[in-house]
Amino acid sequence: MSQKEIPCILMRGGSSKGPYINLADLPVNREERDRLLLGIMGSPDKRQIDGIGGAEFLTSKVAMVGTSSRPGIDVDYLFAQVAIDTPIVDTEPPCGNMLAGVGPYAIEAGLVEAADPVTHVMIFNVNTNAVIEAIVQTPEGQVSYEGDVKIDGVPGSAAPVVLNFSNVVGGKTGSLLPTGNACDTIEGVEVSCVDASMPMVLMQATSLGLIGDEDADFFKTNKDVMTRIESIRLIAGERMGLGDVRDTVVPKVGLLSQAVAGGTIRSRYLTPHSLHAAHAVTGGICVATAACMPGSVANSIADVTSEDKQLVVIEHIAGKLEIMLEIGTEGASWTIKSAGAVRTARKIMNGVVYANL
Repeated sequence: MSQKEIPCILMRGGSSKGPYINLADLPVNREERDRLLLGIMGSPDKRQIDGIGGAEFLTSKVAMVGTSSRPGIDVDYLFAQVAIDTPIVDTEPPCGNMLAGVGPYAIEAGLVEAADPVTHVMIFNVNTNAVIEAIVQTPEGQVSYEGDVKIDGVPGSAAPVVLNFSNVVGGKTGSLLPTGNACDTIEGVEVSCVDASMPMVLMQATSLGLIGDEDADFFKTNKDVMTRIESIRLIAGERMGLGDVRDTVVPKVGLLSQAVAGGTIRSRYLTPHSLHAAHAVTGGICVATAACMPGSVANSIADVTSEDKQLVVIEHIAGKLEIMLEIGTEGASWTIKSAGAVRTARKIMNGVVYANL
């Protein structure tokens, strides 16, 4: 068995972690690339013992970044969720947490020239066709990871990475409301199928007999609940035009309830077969959008106003996630014009990874 050397930087991006790799160092052929990524991460194996994967959803991720030829864009970003115990590399979903490391990586890898004191990196997310401006702290032209910004779900503090999203609507389905409705009924449960940065099927926790404060162990042990949620998700995927979604993590699932700690709304974000340890940024944008959207299952329980600019504070299992939305209209339709969030990132290791071929 031969081994291939791949340059990479191992980074924490938001509340996720994984290797950041230059697209130029990966095969163009998708089948070859996926086989290489499986080898890098050590999948399929529930321990990922033969690779650098962390044997859980949030640490089995890969960010692929390359110089962009698109006007006004610095780098293209393709995210991959690598399954742990099955040989699947899923590039359907985006990842807003790993996105936090794309700007710093692009500068560290020489893809973008640093400025002083901050560098604006324009990113095209290949997964969803969204455009993101990342504002990275680069005093004296060097990426700084030290700072006093704390994000829930990550210990300590670090320098802020400001993420400003545009073109977040309909990246996967072509529509903010791919079923045509703000609210649908699937298997007797009212749901909102929304595509804003991340396609999601959203439902109130109480519609499943839940409170909304359930933890990871609950979702691990309550197979009947998870089976029902998955049944709803599969039907939602079909109705959203995504086809058979049993082998992909899109759409994600949000179980929503009223905020209890001064936030706007509470969310349990399923990935979709387990509970996220905190909350995805892209999923946060989708939940925030639904919270502000008239007629959605989220809007009726969210503490929002009618202002065009809205700070939505999402309470999750590890704390809170703040999403700033700019709301507008497109023709006669309600829509989201832009979204923003603040994350942090940290460089952990720089070198080469060896993949078995």
